[in-house]
This record gives sequence, C-alpha cells and structure tokens, in this order.
Amino acid sequence: MTTPTPLLELRDLSVAFRTGGQDVTVVKNVSMEIVPGQTVAVVGESGSGKSTTAAAVNRLLPETGRITGGEVLFEGRDLARASEREMTAIRGAGIGLVPQDPMSNLNPLMRISDQIAEALEVHGRATGKAARERVVELLEMVGIPDPARRAYQYPHEFSGGMRQRALIAMGLACRPKLLIADEPTSALDVTVQRRILDQLESLTTDMGTAVFLITHDLALAAERADTVVVMYHGEIVEAGAAAEILARPRHEYTQRLLRAVPSLSSTSMVTAPATTARERTETPPPAPAGDLVRIEDLRKVFTIRAAGTGAPTRFAAVDGVSFGIPRGETVSIVGESGSGKSTTANLLLGLDDITSGRILFDGTDLTSLRRRELFAFRRRVQPVFQNPYASLDPRYTVEKSISEPLRVHRVGTAASRKQAVARLLDQVNLPSSMAGRLPHELSGGQRQRVAIARALALSPELVVLDEAVSALDVLVQAQILELLAELQRELGLSYLFISHDLAVVRMISHSVHVMQGGRIVETGTPREIFEHPGAEYTRELLAAIPGTRRAA
Repeated sequence: MTTPTPLLELRDLSVAFRTGGQDVTVVKNVSMEIVPGQTVAVVGESGSGKSTTAAAVNRLLPETGRITGGEVLFEGRDLARASEREMTAIRGAGIGLVPQDPMSNLNPLMRISDQIAEALEVHGRATGKAARERVVELLEMVGIPDPARRAYQYPHEFSGGMRQRALIAMGLACRPKLLIADEPTSALDVTVQRRILDQLESLTTDMGTAVFLITHDLALAAERADTVVVMYHGEIVEAGAAAEILARPRHEYTQRLLRAVPSLSSTSMVTAPATTARERTETPPPAPAGDLVRIEDLRKVFTIRAAGTGAPTRFAAVDGVSFGIPRGETVSIVGESGSGKSTTANLLLGLDDITSGRILFDGTDLTSLRRRELFAFRRRVQPVFQNPYASLDPRYTVEKSISEPLRVHRVGTAASRKQAVARLLDQVNLPSSMAGRLPHELSGGQRQRVAIARALALSPELVVLDEAVSALDVLVQAQILELLAELQRELGLSYLFISHDLAVVRMISHSVHVMQGGRIVETGTPREIFEHPGAEYTRELLAAIPGTRRAA
C-alpha cells in the first residue's frame, strides 16, 4: 500500500520570541505531518506551544516571534521561506484558519456578511449576489439561526458562541485544503459543537481537507482526531493514534492531563479525581440563610435591525426568568449559545438595562441604586468574562490590570497592592515574573487566569463567571476550580457560573438552571439534572457531550 504524500510536514520547527532583548525559544524541534483527509489534534496545557506551532504554519506569528529553524512544507513548498505575497495567496484558499478569539478577529465596524463575503471575493470564489447567497449558506451550515437576517448584523449583536461560528464559516468559505482550527469550539455549547465537528468531518471525507486541530479538550480529541500530538514546554512528548494515546498514555505528562479531565459518570473518557468542589456538590456545608441575589420575572428585549429595508424586530433574549443565588453557594446556568445565559449575567452586573422584572442584591433593588451606591455594589460583585482578549487592556501590564480594581476603589498603598498582585498571581498558578508582561505576550489560558486574579482582587461577595474556564487547559482548569471552591469555603463567596461545559458544571455547582430560548426549562441539583433529566432539551445537551459517540 502506497504511503500518502503529506499535505503538511513540519521538520524540526523551532520558534522564538524576542523578550527583554533576547530570544526565548517556545517551540523546539517539532516534527509532524498531516496527509489529505486526516485530522491531527495537538493537545497540551496553556503555553505549551501548540497555538504558536499553528501560527508558524500560517506565518501569522506576533511581531516579536520568528521561525528560527526547520521547515514548514505545504504541498512540498517551504512556507518558512515563502514571500509575504505567496503567503497571502495561500492563506484562505490553501490554508483556512479558525482563530481562537472571535472578538479581535472580527471587524466591529463591518457586518458579518461583508466580512465573510470579503474572503470569497479576495480569492475569486464568488462576488455580488452569489457571494451573499454563499454567506447565508455558510452561516446556516454552522448553526446561526435565521441566517438571512443575522448576516446583516454586526459582531456586537452576536453572542460569543455565534461570533465563533461566524469565524468558522469564514475559515471554511473557500473550502481550503488544510484547515487550522485553534480551539474552534471552546466557546460553543455541546450541540453546536457537535454540528460544527460533524461538518469538519464531512469536509475531510468529501474533499480530502486536512484539519490541524488545536484543543485542550481531550474528550474532543479522542472522538474526532485520527492522530493526537501531545506538547509540553514547546516539545512533542508523545504522538500516535488517538485511541492508543488516550487509552494507554506512556508519558507522565499525558497521564496527568487525562487524570485532570472533568467527566460525567455516564459519558466519561476517564474517571475524574474527586475534588473539594465535587464533594461539596453532594453534601454542601452549612451556609448563611437567605439569598444574596434574587431575580424575579426578569425580561430583556432587544430591537434587532432587519435585512435590507425591513422593519426592525423585537427579540426577548431573557423572558420571565426567576431564581435565587444563596449565600456561599454556586448557581450554574447552562444552555446553548443564544439561550440567554450571558444576557442574564450582564443584567445582574448592571451592564444592560432591564426591560421588566427586578434584581435584588442583598435585599436592594439594583434599579434603585444611585451612582455612589452603584460604585459600592461593583466592589461587592466582580465579573470574569468569557473573552480574556477583550477584557484586558492591551496597554496594561499584568500587574496594572490586576491592581486596577484596588486603585479604583482606593484599597491599600502602592506597596501593598504590589504584594497583593504577587499573591493573586500565585493563586492562579502564574509566576511573579509575568507581572511586567502585556496581554499579547500571554497565551489565551494565561490571559484568562489574569482576568480571574483581577476579579478576586477586591475579595467580592459574588463572582459572576461567564465561561471563565472554557479557555483553560484541563490542568489549570482543575486548579482554578479548586481555588474557587477553597475561596468559597473560606470566604463564603457566592458564584453565578455560566458554562457550556456540563462536566465542569456538575463538578462545581450546588444548583443548575437549564436555559433555552431565554427561558429556564429545568432546574435541579447536579445529580437530578445530569442523572435524571426531565426536559428533552437537557437530554439533547447531555447526548452531545464529546466522548459519547466513541464510548457508545
């Protein structure tokens, strides 16, 4: 049998970043190959070099990064030595890209349709009416509801998951030979995730498209990849068939990754270790009586512009939602992208105006707060948003970002704030040496840890975590969840935890609300929700969790 010719071959690839006047090697002698129709998943913790390797293939390294050795052969051509003009022709048409961050990769001033159509027009695939029709097809393919109308909206009118789907549509627009997908489904709920991954499989089957998948989701890698490559500290420590690597890992680092995977007992790829959070879910400790937050018949209606000259329509993103957040407990909201989870969180944080209903915090109606009272409220409630790329000021160092809440609320002296930053960095497992770095010098997972440290700086009573661990690899995720559990136990913190990762939700929650179409369709304890779901929608969410198909 003839061995297929590799579509992409990396030979001893090394990449370095210029930091502090010297080169720091972050990818060391990496070699791998991808043949047409193959899906190769690269897994590893944040900062392991997996995204940098992918960026080197497409020659999209940051200004401080450069390829220092080796070859990047695409169809036999060394891209490491190709001109920028040659790379412009290859990007999009030959090599598609689905980047990790939807906000910084979508132009906020352009409609979604124009951005996707631009990719089609640049590479001569379609123009005018044909391009617009193709855009609608692509948006429908990736699960955007009402795509003909949504195509004319701007990125800020999409939820985080919908923005990620738009990027996936853009990456697939020109039907590339190789698709680099950097955490393409980390922001997506499990049902849309399955739809997207099914579509990628269809491409590999029908067209021979190869997929270079970067992910921290080992269950996803096990289910979807032909080959798994494990990276650690910039080097490949293990590689082989997905089933073999994940069933019988040889390297100690791979074994640690697998042990840290959170799982549901009915769908687990491995057995997750018992954690403080899991033990507390089943037998929560005594907490102060009463709800810290009470949400009553909450509604939020948006006016959405229509396509062309049609009249704008009104859309209820949150429609009659009521629940409480007890003191010292974790309440989770799960549901598909666009179900109203993040809108509910934004209303609680005062970032959107309430259409009707009310939110009581410690017995006080938030709509009645004056400016000074609102300022005091914000000290007691802190957010961790889904997207660390957008929530960190690119001009602020890590130290300045974390200490900013302390400065704004006039807490401590400059010296004590510096000490607080060092302590918070240690809590979220970041070295103190990172205090002087800027966000663009950090990986996605490292940025999210900085965002969590900043939220904890004021020792708030309530932390609203909107997909706060979705960008983290499983090792750091386990550390952050344990940290949240420890802080809750010691300080009596309350959490509103919003996530599409159902295994994490089961691990950390005291109670769970399932949202669909702006309404709560099911409420219960983690055991009730995940072992005995009552709503068909909940059962669909559970059935779509990565790992169920391979385990079946």
